Formats: sequence, C-alpha cells, structure tokens
Amino acid sequence: MSSRPFDDFPCFRDASVGAIQNVSELTPGHFYWPDLDVDLGLKTIQDPKMYPLKSE
Repeated sequence: MSSRPFDDFPCFRDASVGAIQNVSELTPGHFYWPDLDVDLGLKTIQDPKMYPLKSE
C-alpha cells in the first residue's frame, strides 16, 4: 500500500467517516460500501498495486 492511501483508493477520498464505516462483507473476502456503491475484494485491499482500480 502506498504511503498515500487515497492514491490507491480514491473512492474514499471525499467520503464521510460514516459512509466508510458502513461496510458489509457480502461473501468471505468481498466487501461492499453501499453509501459509496463501492465493492472491493480483500486481495485488492491488501495489495492494490496488483489490482489497480484505475488505469495507468
């Protein structure tokens, strides 16, 4: 993970704390933030460079 987490996960940059904390684990290792309409797998969270959310 970079030293600037919002670089890897820009969808959280302007989100409220409440929206970030409102998360459900839909299936093992798959998380969903309904207020942000964002879903991420655990592998993406652990190693965002392997699974970039934006193209280079």
